[in-house]
Amino acid sequence: MVNNQQLTNAAVLFFAKNVQSHISHATIRCVLFKGIDKRYILDSKEIAGNLVVQYEEALKYLISKLNLRYEIENQKGGPRKEILEIPETVFREALVNALCHRSYYEKGAVIMVEIYDDRVEISNPGGLISSITQQEFGTKSFSRNPLIFGLMQRINLVEKVGSGISRMRDAMKESELIEPKFEMGGFFTVIFYRPMVFEKWLEGWSLHLTTPLTKILLAIHDAERVTKAQLSDIIGQGKTSVDNNISKLRSFGILIREGSDKSGKWIINQLPPPAA
Repeated sequence: MVNNQQLTNAAVLFFAKNVQSHISHATIRCVLFKGIDKRYILDSKEIAGNLVVQYEEALKYLISKLNLRYEIENQKGGPRKEILEIPETVFREALVNALCHRSYYEKGAVIMVEIYDDRVEISNPGGLISSITQQEFGTKSFSRNPLIFGLMQRINLVEKVGSGISRMRDAMKESELIEPKFEMGGFFTVIFYRPMVFEKWLEGWSLHLTTPLTKILLAIHDAERVTKAQLSDIIGQGKTSVDNNISKLRSFGILIREGSDKSGKWIINQLPPPAA
């Protein structure tokens, strides 16, 4: 933690009384937007302090701005269980990842937590570390800041080396949400898509869907095991047209077949529509 009688960045980031007096850009900026772009800011917060404080406060901000639902744990009126619209565990993983792997030499940028109507984005300066290729991403682990990573392990914020990406993917899948999207440029960004009322999501796709495509999606939303013969009756077209329309929906990435033709089911993947 000490190098040539100087505190390392890791020591400052964890133990300094005023971290930002030493590393001014070591902060997290949280922003809540109205809509799906950056035009209208509803709320923002700059989070300073040591890395543990930043982690805890950013997590609190996310939880305070997202939707909660409640489930009674048993039929006899037991305690209510709070369920966040996106699993809390994915935010824990993403925040730790951002704090551990950001480039602290990039003085013009901070970690960003951005909340939109349809998604949450968590970004850190530095992009994907050069020791790992995009093909190896998610299967190999190499830290840009090994001292910070080691301290995170010691305080149990890192559960298992190299498993954070798979845990995020698994948690989203278990909650029947879209798999997180990862972008790797000058920034490393993870995008979590928020659950959306089906009708509102379908309306967003209206410019890209014909009437038969819309009818197929509505039918599958109502009955995930609907057959192609039934879809043919619903849209009033033959089997070839049904196959062509299904291929179109698959090409958009919004329709998936799980299982065999006989016993499987359809899954609607509520991706956002292509940019206009």
